[in-house]
Amino acid sequence: MSLTVEIPRSLLEALRKRGFDPSSIVVDALFKMLNLDPAEEVEAHVELAEKFLEEGRRLVDEDPIQASEKLYKAAEEAVKTVAIMLNFHTILERVKARDRWTLSDLDEAAKQASKSIGKEFYVGWDRAYYLHVAGFHEAKLSSEAVKERLLDIDNMVRVLEKLLKKFRQSGESL
Repeated sequence: MSLTVEIPRSLLEALRKRGFDPSSIVVDALFKMLNLDPAEEVEAHVELAEKFLEEGRRLVDEDPIQASEKLYKAAEEAVKTVAIMLNFHTILERVKARDRWTLSDLDEAAKQASKSIGKEFYVGWDRAYYLHVAGFHEAKLSSEAVKERLLDIDNMVRVLEKLLKKFRQSGESL
């Protein structure tokens, strides 16, 4: 389920000028305001990862620039989810203190996650970041170049879903 929210143009421009993604800011603010337990937060991040992955897959042929950004956002949500599920306490505390994730936090979490769940997870993150820079910001990638990286991001989300399934079956709390 999704909802369209109207944000004044001046706020959007101020966010973008400072390098913030408006949708991430809104979602992060909601997480903070609602003070969700980790399991609820994980469910929301998984839903976002799956949504962004499907949007990226749908856009890859018609709009590789937007597809690149959607696939990056899917990977970003996957990294956040795994950080919460595996309780990367130091990273999560920094994020909480700052009220937002930084690229350093995401990269460190992806690297740390790959030690537990396989190096493919970090490879996917690395390729997603390339899509973010070369595909979205620089708009230099063709549909084919984006497609070549799609599978890696898809694998990240599948690993995430398997990990979540394992947690649910074990009855462990997050």
